[in-house]
Amino acid sequence: MAAEEEGLSGPDETRPAPEPRSEPGSPSAAEARPEPPAEPVRERRSGPRSVPELLLGRPPMARPLPSFDHEAAPAEPGPLFVDWLATALHAGVLDPQAFTLSTVDADGMPDARVLVLRDVDAAGTGWNFSADADSPKGRQLADHPAAALTAYWPQLGRQVRVRGTVEQAADVVAAAEFATRSPAARVGALVGRQSEPLGSFVEYDEAVTVARRRLETHPDAVASGHAVYTLWAHEVEFWQGDAQRRHIRLRYTRTGPVSSPEWSRTLLWP
Repeated sequence: MAAEEEGLSGPDETRPAPEPRSEPGSPSAAEARPEPPAEPVRERRSGPRSVPELLLGRPPMARPLPSFDHEAAPAEPGPLFVDWLATALHAGVLDPQAFTLSTVDADGMPDARVLVLRDVDAAGTGWNFSADADSPKGRQLADHPAAALTAYWPQLGRQVRVRGTVEQAADVVAAAEFATRSPAARVGALVGRQSEPLGSFVEYDEAVTVARRRLETHPDAVASGHAVYTLWAHEVEFWQGDAQRRHIRLRYTRTGPVSSPEWSRTLLWP
């Protein structure tokens, strides 16, 4: 089948001219054509060779982004976060509730992982998430009950940062929150052993089968290490990116107690 029939050449593609036919006894066109100079052999690579090559020509924020009128921002961070979250959902941001939780271990080394934000109170003071208290993050929070939450929504060029102290809720609160989870999430939590070495996925699948049977037999079962945490925000920062690097950063700082929070607002240099 010809290349044109297979769609291997476009309509504007230049086709090589056909080889001229040689008369009997005359040198062929290939013989008459001078040999091209030999090129040095180069190693062929299937992809980019470095991170800079991957990122070359792909500047961040090079797209239409929403505006942010920081002067019209509310007095508390909670309403602004709800507004930004609703905008992210409307814009089709995938998993806008996914936040990076940053903690430190017993040696002071930082650690981070992505988890799901569960709720934020009206003032933006209490930010709720759940975790396995027996996992590395649970142990780190027990030893050093302070953390940071960070969300980034690429389509909007928006980032939200939260810092504060962390408090674990009562077991009854954790049990009620556990009941709201999907069956798959509850089975995963009942499997437990988060972050421990895994010999094979056969072992994991067997543990899932056991956990699923347990949940079918006891629908109210709660994973032993399931915990709900509240990060009591001391600072909340809203960051709106800009293609010209004129980023807008508005930081809320809590000046009152958790029971009756008051906030000050500060515009930061990009």
